[in-house]
Amino acid sequence: MPIPDKLAAAKKINEFLQTVVTHGGLRLKYRITVDPPLPENRDWERPEILVDLAGPDSALLLDRGGELLRALELLALEILRLPSGEHEKISFDCHNQRSIRLEELRMAASVAAETVRRTGAPYTFAPMSSRERRIVHLALRDQTDLHTESDGEGMRRCVVVYPADYKPASAKPAKRTIP
Repeated sequence: MPIPDKLAAAKKINEFLQTVVTHGGLRLKYRITVDPPLPENRDWERPEILVDLAGPDSALLLDRGGELLRALELLALEILRLPSGEHEKISFDCHNQRSIRLEELRMAASVAAETVRRTGAPYTFAPMSSRERRIVHLALRDQTDLHTESDGEGMRRCVVVYPADYKPASAKPAKRTIP
């Protein structure tokens, strides 16, 4: 379901970011785009509102794997009261970090798929966010000789790639991670 009033949502995000940037003393600028154009091959992510940040303090946003950038995005989602199933409708980015991370995840999924094909054993990724897990699932969705599942709870939730005909010898596969 689309965001009912995208312009009002963009205005709320703008008010939030103005407050954070001003009172936080951050040297950042941002651009909010409603219904941004995206490349055709990005069917796994089609945000309705894209917030692109830049400036001298960009490194703060990207430090520790983009933790502050993700936190700002999460706060914006809470302000808009979007249900968790619709979090992909808002996307925050800085210096194209999100696109770079998406490409990393797609490449990691490809490496994991080849490893599973070569060894016949399941491959377990390191824990990741629901949005990143979704990217891995979608990157491998057309691989008929494999299947993916999310495993674990909370912050430990990860993706496991299995051969399509895999029959577990025990309850869980051995943990092997890929960054």
